[in-house]
Amino acid sequence: MHDTPKVRPGVRLRPVRPAGWWFDVLLVVGFVAITVSLATGHLFGLDRAVDEWAAAHRPPAAFTAAMVLNHLGQGGPLTAIGAALAVLLAVRLRSVRPLLVPVAAFALTTFTVGPLKVWTARPAPSASVKEPFLPVEQTLPLFQSDLPLRFAQSYPSGHVANAIVWYGVLALLLAPVLRTYGRGLPHRVVLAVRIVPPVVVLCTTTYLGWHWLTDSVAGLLVGLLLDRILHRVPWDTLPLPGRLRDVDRPFTSAP
Repeated sequence: MHDTPKVRPGVRLRPVRPAGWWFDVLLVVGFVAITVSLATGHLFGLDRAVDEWAAAHRPPAAFTAAMVLNHLGQGGPLTAIGAALAVLLAVRLRSVRPLLVPVAAFALTTFTVGPLKVWTARPAPSASVKEPFLPVEQTLPLFQSDLPLRFAQSYPSGHVANAIVWYGVLALLLAPVLRTYGRGLPHRVVLAVRIVPPVVVLCTTTYLGWHWLTDSVAGLLVGLLLDRILHRVPWDTLPLPGRLRDVDRPFTSAP
């Protein structure tokens, strides 16, 4: 199955792996299934079991290490690094196209993950041990819109979703940046950049009790879907306004 349907003359979607739209549909179905299960009171036992195990296995050294490693998923620094790489590449190539990538990533995550958090209104596990000090049973359900917004933004995990999207952006920009300096980026390094940090963030976020396991899994599904959307965009051939055509050069590597 080809993953490059023609959009308009000269513009084709970039291929992703696994190819085709079936995997995107699977991600959406998975997210909907988890959301419906939580909304109907299921999976609470799994979430509590994982959280209780983590709480009972947090020696100081492991806790500190998890805190440090979890910074890999901080959205602000990731956005700044992605923007810096895009600016560097734009200057090196004298092209506006690299700047489109972090702008699109920021817009896509802002208008999907944020609204989902507000809509689902789920507290974090830690809401039972610090403000607002909810009973444990009340920290599990979705749609608790009666709580202040700052206490009910746990589902899906923004740390996990942002990590997947932004490390995908870094991988997309890093290879062409290095090429401008006459260096290559091995494929295994690209895979490591895209896979290792999000997995670390998922594990540490859940281990620290900042998110329920289902929050993290839902963030994984949303992040993968957004990542596939961004990597399908034909960055080198998107039509640009006339004023920008003087600073129009391709930058992505061949897929």
